[in-house]
Amino acid sequence: MARAFNKSRRLVSAGRDRLRLWVQIVFTAATNGYFKGFSEGRIYTGTSKSLCLPGLNCYSCPGALGSCPIGSLQAVLASRNFSISFYLTGFFLLVGTLLGRIVCGWLCPFGLIQDLIYRIPFLRKIKKVPGDRVLRFVKYGILLVFVILLPMFVVDIVGQGEPWFCKWICPSGTLMAGWPLVFRNEGIQQAVGLLFLWKNAILFLFIFLSVIIYRPFCKYICPLGAIYGLFNRVSFIRLRIDRSRCVHCHACTRACKMNVQVEENPDSMECIRCGSCVSACGQKALAIRADRRDSQLR
Repeated sequence: MARAFNKSRRLVSAGRDRLRLWVQIVFTAATNGYFKGFSEGRIYTGTSKSLCLPGLNCYSCPGALGSCPIGSLQAVLASRNFSISFYLTGFFLLVGTLLGRIVCGWLCPFGLIQDLIYRIPFLRKIKKVPGDRVLRFVKYGILLVFVILLPMFVVDIVGQGEPWFCKWICPSGTLMAGWPLVFRNEGIQQAVGLLFLWKNAILFLFIFLSVIIYRPFCKYICPLGAIYGLFNRVSFIRLRIDRSRCVHCHACTRACKMNVQVEENPDSMECIRCGSCVSACGQKALAIRADRRDSQLR
């Protein structure tokens, strides 16, 4: 009986993983679907480019049909005519309160890349990185320093700042924009230098880390995940726990690749709503639902 139950639970988990993978693939393809840009090595400049996409979609990706909200935020803050963008403020409030970090788990292209890389077989996967609890705060420091403060206050002679995170850190931009443009655009090929080498070093580092650590960029570096994480406690789509069913077996926590203590903190800022804990729960005490009430049902 126990063997049959465990087999059934594994099948449910595999089905959920496949569903999430296909949602990620379809959404990434749909939002980066300007295939002519990839073939010609040039950036799409249509009207949809003025709109933000929820995930880490690089503006400079040849196929991108929209903009990255982090890149857009930096562009506003770095402008010499600095002003508050009501569009961006509304965008973060809307997406955050509706979805929270479900964007990271289901809709982010670079999240998909990390998920696929983690599937590569390796002798030993690292479940929890030493210093994990402290490292989690790095992304909030990057959000504050590289996304907000440096673009605002480190400016050139005419008062224009730089997109510091996109320029010096973001591996997603290197993969989705840098490589395709350098490969197809001769002008850009002649302009590459030490900065491109630096960005490639960062990208290769995260590619390697993603083989042995589940989503290291999402856990420790991504400022967009940091923003959405702030909304996890109030988002419309949340992880619900039925306390009348829970037997405190902690199977949900053991299944969580983001190292969330699910039973104690279902609204954790680190939860990406992937659903692994839901599949692991043999008591069906967990569910991801659209509901603004208390996440812990009694």
